[in-house]
Amino acid sequence: MTPLGRSGVEVTPLGFGAAALGNLYTPVSDEQAHAAVRAAWQRGIRYFDTAPHYGLGLSERRLGTALRAYDRARYTVSTKVGRRLDPADGTGDDLAHGFAVPATHHRVRDFTADGVRRTLEASLERLGLDRVDLVYLHDPDDHAEQAFREGYPALEKLRAEGVVGAIGAGMNQAEMLTRFVRDTDVDVVLCAGRYTLLDQSAATRLLPEAERRGVSVVIGGPFNSGLLADPTPRATYDYTRAPRELLDRALGIKEAAERHGTTLRAAALAFCSAHPAVASVLAGARSAAEVHDCADQFEATVPDAFWRELREAGLLPPQEPS
Repeated sequence: MTPLGRSGVEVTPLGFGAAALGNLYTPVSDEQAHAAVRAAWQRGIRYFDTAPHYGLGLSERRLGTALRAYDRARYTVSTKVGRRLDPADGTGDDLAHGFAVPATHHRVRDFTADGVRRTLEASLERLGLDRVDLVYLHDPDDHAEQAFREGYPALEKLRAEGVVGAIGAGMNQAEMLTRFVRDTDVDVVLCAGRYTLLDQSAATRLLPEAERRGVSVVIGGPFNSGLLADPTPRATYDYTRAPRELLDRALGIKEAAERHGTTLRAAALAFCSAHPAVASVLAGARSAAEVHDCADQFEATVPDAFWRELREAGLLPPQEPS
């Protein structure tokens, strides 16, 4: 287990991203979801990340139910605030937001102090827990002023009160996360998709600044939402159809990996975990088989010669992976 900043909260190097438990793209049964969590536990994963956004609370409910089989002192749970769930008329579905669930609620962006507390209270109820270890401000991209002025101070107060152990922000960009690292006292930031084999934008400022200030980084989206797991013409990159240029690049990396006796998935996970600022890599899974595959790939050795070939071919910057 690796500590997050100076918080005392610890995470495993490989974490379980629970978005798929909220029926991301396609339905997942309760049995599948619980089997995925059991498989994660069997493979030594003790860090589980969720959010109200994931299936309008379904991910939190399923994760909480599955984790009741285990000693609460032995695992770390993170959830997120900033998207409040308000009841809706329940007609239609939530596929416009990527989740195959009924539209029982609608999301309200709310980074006020009251919104942070209300959202966290609702999450605890869905999870069936009296506390979570870590809370992130979730995607405050277009709400920076409110997030820094009200949302972050509310999290800081919750941490001081002992309601949560660690606080941070989670985003799909590196720029504002760098501001959180520089201008606040966060313990950790969750950077999704911006430090991968296809995008190293977090390496410019975020990761060096986090390392310098003793702030931990959790990397989400190591497969860039699918392209680095299975690069086919139908693969997704950042939740939309992958551009041809990136597909070709991913295929080139895959071919290099296979020449060196490894896999693209193993290389993708190894790359994300290599930087000294990174405490954990979150991999999403919707089944026990996917969990076991992720764990196998994470444990695999990726030869140094593979990284040299990528750098020489211009598929990675000269200094990466760190």
